[in-house]
Amino acid sequence: MRIDIISAVPELLDGPVNQSILKRAADKGLAEVHVHNLRDYGLGQYKQIDDKIYGGNAGMVLMIEPILKCIEDLKAERDYDEIIYMTPDGETFDQPMANQLSLKKNLIILCGHYKGIDERIREHIITKEITIGDYVLTGGELAAAIIADAVIRLIPGVISDETSALTDSFQDGLLSPPIYTRPADYNGWKVPEILLSGHFANIEKWNDEMALKRTQERRPDLLDE
Repeated sequence: MRIDIISAVPELLDGPVNQSILKRAADKGLAEVHVHNLRDYGLGQYKQIDDKIYGGNAGMVLMIEPILKCIEDLKAERDYDEIIYMTPDGETFDQPMANQLSLKKNLIILCGHYKGIDERIREHIITKEITIGDYVLTGGELAAAIIADAVIRLIPGVISDETSALTDSFQDGLLSPPIYTRPADYNGWKVPEILLSGHFANIEKWNDEMALKRTQERRPDLLDE
């Protein structure tokens, strides 16, 4: 898989792209993330990428030309399954969407900045709009990093124990059950006996029951869905 992220502030993505899961996936040759500085495609001597909003509203908006030039350059090299725009009014990102995107080969993620992008890019170029929640960030970079991390970790081989990703919260519509590790007794705080029993059928049943109970207590909306 290849993910190309277009950003007005690419430095914000240095850490996420070059550490942890994303770096591990790149080192294994399973996925790669490339960050593109929108200002490289800016107009004129000062590499302009934004301008005032028509109609007199406050704020600045990212212009058509730099965005389109960058996307056209990328599309000239390969085909893309989706051209995604990170925006507060997009479709809410969730685990099923991450699962779906993990099956794609090439993705572009465009990060908004300032007040956003010229609407004509959304109308004619963008194929999918995503939000990570009902709040506004300074730009789409952090949200794009979240998408990349959530998607790439699902690619077979990225995580050493592939079953781990399949038992995460939300994969089956429920939260994960409580988890424990050594020691079995710490200052009187004990691990449930059933988890130490070695009876895997009973342990699996307990995990299912605890996952359902935790979901009922903390996220009953998931059960409604």
